[in-house]
Amino acid sequence: MRKAVYGLNEVKEKIKELKGQSVKLSINRGRKKIDIVTATINDVYPSVFTIKVDEKLQTFSYFDVLCGDIVFN
Repeated sequence: MRKAVYGLNEVKEKIKELKGQSVKLSINRGRKKIDIVTATINDVYPSVFTIKVDEKLQTFSYFDVLCGDIVFN
């Protein structure tokens, strides 16, 4: 198990700062499937955030970022 570098509140603040900007993400979908996408952070909510990829909305939790399933490049 990896040691967490950031806390939950720090992750939320970083994502709030990136709202509306285009970012490059690596998304671990499981079973050795990793998607690398360029997306826009659409909305930020208390427990989740949404990104827009090719006119599709996808929702992720902040814990996905903490555990390393989503990496901002």
